[in-house]
Amino acid sequence: MENRFGFIDENLKRITFNINEAVAKYRNPDEKVSLMAVTKTVEPEYINYAVSKGVTLLGENRVQEYQSKKDYYDKSAEVHFIGHLQTNKVKYIIDSVKLIQSVDTIKLALEIDRLSEKSSKITDILCEVNIGGEESKGGIDRNEAKELIYQMSELKNIRVCGLMTIPPPYESEKFLYEMKMLYDDISAENINNVKMNILSMGMSNDYETAIKYGSTLVRIGTGLFGNRIYK
Repeated sequence: MENRFGFIDENLKRITFNINEAVAKYRNPDEKVSLMAVTKTVEPEYINYAVSKGVTLLGENRVQEYQSKKDYYDKSAEVHFIGHLQTNKVKYIIDSVKLIQSVDTIKLALEIDRLSEKSSKITDILCEVNIGGEESKGGIDRNEAKELIYQMSELKNIRVCGLMTIPPPYESEKFLYEMKMLYDDISAENINNVKMNILSMGMSNDYETAIKYGSTLVRIGTGLFGNRIYK
């Protein structure tokens, strides 16, 4: 049975080694970098196997897909929503995800806040920044990110915990560096109700470089589960 999942063992071992090596090379040894397993199109049995081998954080991209799979998940893993989120879909995930990483408008933040108040909870969120200014990607413009975070800090039932980005594949290192500068700039503001302790950046192709530039959370899908068939 486990032979079916052997590739996950190998990939997880390699990724964990690479993360530890990058931290040792570029960061203070006491700094922690979290590994998120990105689950888009991956069957729950493979996800649960990864969890059984030590993965503690799952990243969901699509509301409908998450709805169809969440009941089969090993509940010991924490789930973050990382994909584009429409305001009318917030209600489907608000009570089952630990953190929403892809908040990029005040309209979306207001809806998360409203539904969180209804559920008597505070929802942790990240502000997604479109660091490369790409029209094809979500995220707020870097020059508007600080203002949005100030606006969101006024809301009582959400808590901004940091930033998330997907840099352009070209000149990735340049944009990772610029994202770190933005993160440090906003952190230095010491905004009320904002705790800047997560910088979510780095995927299968650039996570080691992202760690070099301060990432605290890397999101790995293909590198862990192999190439997926996108439906």
